[in-house]
Amino acid sequence: MSNFQQALALAAHSLTLSNPNPRVGCVVVDADGRTLGEGFTQQRGGPHAEIMALRDAASRGEDVIGSTVYVTLEPCAHHGRTPPCCDALIAARVSKVCIALRDPNPLVAGQGIARLQAAGIAVEMAPAEVEAEAREINIGFMQRMEQGVPWVRLKTASSLDGMSALANGESQWITGDTARDDVQHWRARACAVLTGSGTVVADDPLLNVRLPGATRQPHLVIVDSRLRTPPTARLFGVPDRKVWIVTVDRNTPGRDERRAALEAAGAEIITLDAGMDGRSDLRELMRELGRREVNEVHVEAGAILNGALLEAGLVDELLAYVAPMLLGPGRPLAELPQLQRLSDASRWGLHRMEAVGDDLRLQLRKRKTA
Repeated sequence: MSNFQQALALAAHSLTLSNPNPRVGCVVVDADGRTLGEGFTQQRGGPHAEIMALRDAASRGEDVIGSTVYVTLEPCAHHGRTPPCCDALIAARVSKVCIALRDPNPLVAGQGIARLQAAGIAVEMAPAEVEAEAREINIGFMQRMEQGVPWVRLKTASSLDGMSALANGESQWITGDTARDDVQHWRARACAVLTGSGTVVADDPLLNVRLPGATRQPHLVIVDSRLRTPPTARLFGVPDRKVWIVTVDRNTPGRDERRAALEAAGAEIITLDAGMDGRSDLRELMRELGRREVNEVHVEAGAILNGALLEAGLVDELLAYVAPMLLGPGRPLAELPQLQRLSDASRWGLHRMEAVGDDLRLQLRKRKTA
C-alpha cells in the first residue's frame, strides 16, 4: 500500500465521524518510508488528521523533524473550531507535505499550501487518480464548497419491474435483511436524512442510524408544507439529532397550534417560499441545507417527493436496491410526468454495482451533458 493509499484508508475512518468537516487521513513517514504517525479527522470540534498523526508520532516516541507528510486534503490555514493545521506542520519542522486534493473552502483555497511553502516546506500534489479518490470520499463537502448545495443521494428499493410497493401499499419487505442493514451505513455517512410528511404519517419511521457503536445521528429533514407531522411521531424520540420541518407560509386553520406543538416536541420549523406547485421550493431547501453545513443528504421518501426531487434535477446519485421479484401492478418508486419521446428520458450512468445478499445495489449518477 502506498503512503497516499494508507492516508486514504485512514480518511475512510472519518466517513461517519467528522461531518460537517471533510474526511481526511494523514500519514507521517521518515526518509526510509517508515511510518512515524498516522491519524484521521475526529468529530466536529476535535483534532484534524494532521494533528492526530503528529500526536500519534509523539506517543510512539518518534522524531518528525525532516519527515514527509501525506495528507488527503490541503491542510487548513484558518482558525475555526481548531487552530490551523499548516501551523502545526510548520512548528513540527517537517520537510515535505504531499497533498491529494486542494481544499475549495474559501478560508483555505491554496492558503495552506502557500503558508507551507513560505516556511520552506516542499509541497507536492498527488497524481490525478489519487486526487479523484480523495474527492470521492469528500464528494458532498466538495460540492457544498463549490456550489453551495449538498450532494443528494436518493435511496430506493424496488422489484425488478420497478415497483416500490403493492397497489395496496404493502412494501415490507421488498429487499432482504442484508440490504436493509446496508442502508444503515449510507444513513450514517450523511449529514442529513430527508423524507416527506407522507412517509412519516403512513409509516411512523425512526429514520435513525442503528449501527452498533454509532457515535452520531444525522439531522432529520421533513418536507411538510401542511405541517401534517404528528408531534407524537416516534422520530422525536431519537436523541442527539436535530429535526428540521420544512414548510411554507400558509394561513390555514389550526396551523399556529400545529406549529407550536411540533416545536414543543423538539422540531425547528424552517419556512421557505412556495414553489410553482404551492409546496416547499426544493431548490431553495438545498441552498438552505448548504448554509447549514450539510454535505450529503440521504433521501428515503415516497414516490411523490422522489419524483419532485428528480424532476427538479436535484438528485446527484441514485442508490437503487433491486430485489429479484416481480410484483406486477403496484406503486412506482417515483411519480414522474409522462413522456412523449424516449429521447426526453432522464439518463443515468452506472457508477458502481454490488450484490447485497440476494438483492442488487446500483449506484447511478447523472450523466454529464455536453
